[in-house]
Amino acid sequence: MNPLDVLFCWLDPDNCRDLSLPAYATAQAAGMDIVAAITQDTELQPGEIKTFPTGFAVALPDGFEMQVRPRSGLAIKHGITVVNAPGTIDADYRGEVKIGLINLGQSPFTVQRGDRIAQLIFAPVCQARLQQVEELGATERGTGGFGHTGR
Repeated sequence: MNPLDVLFCWLDPDNCRDLSLPAYATAQAAGMDIVAAITQDTELQPGEIKTFPTGFAVALPDGFEMQVRPRSGLAIKHGITVVNAPGTIDADYRGEVKIGLINLGQSPFTVQRGDRIAQLIFAPVCQARLQQVEELGATERGTGGFGHTGR
């Protein structure tokens, strides 16, 4: 598989020298870990939502999105997750990538500068062309909702 070329830019390079670039932890990892570019320790209380800067922006190729997803270790061990998971960064967005975190745990959690707080997944985008019709064709499932097909 060929890697996807994504343009990456530190927004204030002098203030990001101590931060690591987004990176894959292993050769077959799907997501790149990204770190918090905060200037001081920030505590998230249970139930609290805060936005964390990353210090960078990207330019994605047309036809791609960048998804922001939780890191499983933070979610399982501490209840820290991405509030709008998965978040989407569109190909035409050029602002700073920011991460909205929520503390679903029962204890306060402190984020420090350089902590890995989320992961990035790059994915192709398919835009739909809606075709309005009077009715839809029948299926075996029909209008059965959540849980209709089993447990």
